[in-house]
Amino acid sequence: MPHLENMVLCRESQVSTLQSLFGERHHFSFPSIFIYGHTASGKTYVTQTLLRSLELPHVFVNCVECFTLRLLLEQILNKLNHLSSSESECSTHITCEIFNDFVRLFKRITEAENLKDQTVYIVLDKAEYLRDMEANLLPGFLRLQELTGRNVTVIFLSEIVWEKFRPNTGCFEPFVLYFPDYSIGNLQKILSHDHPPEYSADFYAAYINILLGVFYTVCRDLKELRHLAALNFPKYCEPVVKGEANERDTRKLWRNIEPHLKKAMQTVYLREISSSQWEKLQKDDTDPGQLKGLSAYTHVELPYYSKFILIAAYLASYNPARTDKRFFLKHHGKIKKTNFLKKHEKTSNHLLGPKPFPLDRLLAILYSIVDSRVAPTANIFSQITSLVTLQLLTLVGHDDQLDEPKYKCTVSLDFIRAIASMWYLRLLQKKENRKEYKPSLLLKVG
Repeated sequence: MPHLENMVLCRESQVSTLQSLFGERHHFSFPSIFIYGHTASGKTYVTQTLLRSLELPHVFVNCVECFTLRLLLEQILNKLNHLSSSESECSTHITCEIFNDFVRLFKRITEAENLKDQTVYIVLDKAEYLRDMEANLLPGFLRLQELTGRNVTVIFLSEIVWEKFRPNTGCFEPFVLYFPDYSIGNLQKILSHDHPPEYSADFYAAYINILLGVFYTVCRDLKELRHLAALNFPKYCEPVVKGEANERDTRKLWRNIEPHLKKAMQTVYLREISSSQWEKLQKDDTDPGQLKGLSAYTHVELPYYSKFILIAAYLASYNPARTDKRFFLKHHGKIKKTNFLKKHEKTSNHLLGPKPFPLDRLLAILYSIVDSRVAPTANIFSQITSLVTLQLLTLVGHDDQLDEPKYKCTVSLDFIRAIASMWYLRLLQKKENRKEYKPSLLLKVG
């Protein structure tokens, strides 16, 4: 389908696989399909676009919104009832509290004439939340085609792998489909496709190339990059609008946009200021720190241990692992002066961007900088998960041999200085801690 290829870019292999699985409308499809990949890898968009373009009867449910079993089952049944009935017939709300009732009501609803000879698709977005619900829910959805005897396919969309998803009891294995991260070439093609009609495609593609050159090392989220592209483009084409340059004066356009992209680097992921505030900042040419946004650096409120975890993550991201012994051990031995000078002659680690680090290194640094004994309890691990949810930390993958998670710290040095200021002052007041801890590392990392 040519129009579908224009709507879904850089996902030809996944689209082809899904089309072959769907087949004809009257054919029995695969009972369950598990689609996984990182955030903003196109899972939801591709699935929704494909189902709408092929005009297949489907129900889309977000498991974050339906956080209880009753909400989830009723949402599916009522949306399905809306597909099979007229507006007057589907005005009544269907109630359902257990999965057995869901199977019975599902069979009754799908007896309608317009759903009898077609495959019905149930799409469960953020499906990892199903693991926190009743134990029979996930196996039931995996075997829904068998339990109901109807032509139905359940599609799970998740950010975690199926191995972390599989129930302990035996269950039907779904067809697993992986959506890899977009490469820089893919991002260039997708973002360039959004060019404004009043400017040429080559002009906007050159702007996207500059934008990715600045942000690709720290942000690969398509949604965030698209937001940044739309937010900074008026400043990029400002010399063209004023008549001071033409579309081919790349050097002059770069000099005009460079300082503003540096300011935008301070708000990647955090969204500290709204779009209207950012436009005001661009016009007034003021520093972004002067605007009180949604979460200014001077008003950082995090749980007690989350602050130390974030500090430890920043140190692990910007300091080489070989320096941990020198920084965090009281008796680390002698350091040769020649080696010390060579390290300082190298490029600053801030220019190279954050590096991934394993979980055990994060915890080791955390235990060394906290001034009290900390047990590796569920509270500590839940706070690490919360920092990932807040996008202050990024989960970048797992160790191939140990299956240990690896993270990156996404915040700036100013952010770390703000949350570490009170801890820094408290350590200076304790003379006995001055030799054991090195709080100055927080101010001179890299």
